[in-house]
Amino acid sequence: MSDTDAAPVTSAPPQPWLYRILTPDGRQSLRRRLLAFLLIPLMLMLMIESLITYAGALIYSNHVHDRDLADNVSTMAQMLSKENVNGEISAQARFLLDYDSEGHNYFSVSSQKHGLLAGNPQLQPPSAATGDPTLFNTTQEHRKLRAASISIPAAHDPSDKLTLTMAETLRDRHQRAREILFLSIPAQALLIAAVFALVWYGVRIGLRALDPLTKRLAAREHDLAPISDVDVPVEILPLTRTIDGLFARLRGMLALQERFIADAAHQLRTPLAGLRVHVERAQADPSPATVNDALEHIQRLTNRASRTSTQLLALTRAQSPEHETGVHALIDLGRFIPELLSLRVHEALAAGVDLGYDGPSAPVWIDGDRTTLQELLDNLIDNSLRYAGRDSIVTVAITIEDDRQVCLSIEDNGPGVPAEFLARLGERFFRVPGCHEEGTGLGLAIVQRIAERHRARVHYLSSNEGGLRVEILFPPAQTGKG
Repeated sequence: MSDTDAAPVTSAPPQPWLYRILTPDGRQSLRRRLLAFLLIPLMLMLMIESLITYAGALIYSNHVHDRDLADNVSTMAQMLSKENVNGEISAQARFLLDYDSEGHNYFSVSSQKHGLLAGNPQLQPPSAATGDPTLFNTTQEHRKLRAASISIPAAHDPSDKLTLTMAETLRDRHQRAREILFLSIPAQALLIAAVFALVWYGVRIGLRALDPLTKRLAAREHDLAPISDVDVPVEILPLTRTIDGLFARLRGMLALQERFIADAAHQLRTPLAGLRVHVERAQADPSPATVNDALEHIQRLTNRASRTSTQLLALTRAQSPEHETGVHALIDLGRFIPELLSLRVHEALAAGVDLGYDGPSAPVWIDGDRTTLQELLDNLIDNSLRYAGRDSIVTVAITIEDDRQVCLSIEDNGPGVPAEFLARLGERFFRVPGCHEEGTGLGLAIVQRIAERHRARVHYLSSNEGGLRVEILFPPAQTGKG
């Protein structure tokens, strides 16, 4: 077989990577699925919490370093305020300002009269207030700096003013924030692990609520009763109700099967017994007259058995739940019925019956299934041809009622049915007492069931000619005519 001839492989829907890790064997697990979808949010929460913690730690670190930077600027300003600065600062002050653990000197001392006295000429504050230091951000050599600046009066010249600016990089600030984050991560991870363990335990305990239902189902053998009960959790009620619906359909199918077997055994018992009797009679007396008579009876009984089995199968199909979901299409009865009648004309002529049609020329629309409607009409015609008798008239008609219902009727002028038995027509295996024509009693039962599938109503009436009139009222068509 070539690759193109191989059957397509249906792949399972993609699962989260964490779920695939938790299910290495590929088997579905409700517990693992719940844990996978709970653990992912918990991990996301840990990441978000870490970001929040780092941001808070950075804010705290900035606050501490800003306070230290402001204190350093104030301390150096007090030292300079006591020195006699005349164009330069003292060696001790320069040493303190030059010291930096990273080897970078970010400071400047300038005089209002003499200009820059020491430090970096590019490190100039936007403005410096006398009193409290002013903090601001700046950049030097592509480095982001945090600076503090303060102005003080010169000791040797009250008319002069000194401005001191000191700056530092942000490395220590971020380092302190990372240290705080690394200290908090183990505690947060431990908390997440504890929550996950509690979730794991909770899921295990929660899924034990399914144990009573599992035990009840395991204890069953052939019981198809509903499984929904008070001990079924609300979350799986849709599942149990779906299973109950499946059980109900299975019960219907099994009941239909049992009824079919019982009906077949009941209806075929008589023709089979007759066949055995006539076979034995022919075997006992092999004379041509006896054999021919036995063969005629065998043929008649065989036809009866064949018709009975066909009718039983037709009734079973009409009662099958599969037909409930059949797709109905728009059908023009004004065209469909005459087409079906034309197929039965030769049979009617052979039976000596005048088969006619009376209906409007305009389309008459209903929602229906063509196959079952043909079976419905065939059974109605079979019933009329069989019981109306020779030289009778059978008329199939279509009319539209005042409420837009479509009436399909078949009427004959035969012997009819006594009024007290009209209500029982349509029952399975019911035959009017005193009727000597062969039949199974299933034809009108099939008509009744097919009509119900089309949401139609069946009425059995006495015709004006003394025979039987069967009316089937179809609801107005709901399907658009396109």
